[in-house]
Amino acid sequence: MRISRESRRTVNIARWGAALLAVSGITSGLTVETAEAGGPSGDPGRKKPTIVLVHGAFADASSWNGVVARLQQNGYTVAAPANPLRGIPQDSTYLASFLKSVKGPIVLVGHSYGGEVISQAAVGNDNVKALVYINAIMPDTGESFSSLSAKFAPAPLTKALKQVPFRNGDGTTGTDVYVQPDKLHQVFAADLPTSQTGILGATQRPIALSAFADKLTGAAWRNKPVYVLVGRQDQVINPALELFEAKRANARKTVEINSSHVSLISHPQAVKNLIVDAAEDYMWKK
Repeated sequence: MRISRESRRTVNIARWGAALLAVSGITSGLTVETAEAGGPSGDPGRKKPTIVLVHGAFADASSWNGVVARLQQNGYTVAAPANPLRGIPQDSTYLASFLKSVKGPIVLVGHSYGGEVISQAAVGNDNVKALVYINAIMPDTGESFSSLSAKFAPAPLTKALKQVPFRNGDGTTGTDVYVQPDKLHQVFAADLPTSQTGILGATQRPIALSAFADKLTGAAWRNKPVYVLVGRQDQVINPALELFEAKRANARKTVEINSSHVSLISHPQAVKNLIVDAAEDYMWKK
């Protein structure tokens, strides 16, 4: 039987209609799946922040090596600039300049004295989305390391320091502070092997004595999300002081671990996990 041209046209229209409906159904399904992949509300999240790590006194940026490797494995861009260790005015200004060179959102992390530096350097920088303090000192505006530490029992480190005078090129003088190498293992890094702490003692970078009395002119933790890691065996900064700081800053998360002062070396995974928590909270708008 022959089918008329008009009949064939009707059949083709019906076939195209069915095909369009099928494609529409598939596209609709794909749209739903793509939205759901972003999260429960279909939000794809914010841009992954750059992680900036700031070391403390008696150390250099290599103290972050274990943390850097883990963050990079998780796909984060990481920077660990040198902290001059010359005092809050100089060091915070230097870091603030560095932060301006970083494009996009930043999670800023400070260890020990680096906590003071990031607190002041991040003031007024809207790109800094969170502050993470690792075994850190966190003075408020008008406070110094010395005045804040004096509110708690002195840490054993205070009896293991030595002072070395120095002269600048312009004739001015100052005093550097070191940890006595033979006491560094006990008071600074008791959970590391002595072979490693021997190297740390020989290669340590001193901090200017004046840094202990420098008062902060601003404290970014007053208006930025804060995350804190406390080392229960810290003998450089009293753990009770670290917990006080976390409470005062209304920290979103406080983690206590069985660590010496150098948790970034002895427990890099725990430190990395807290930093990632801060980054993910920002990305998912918590």
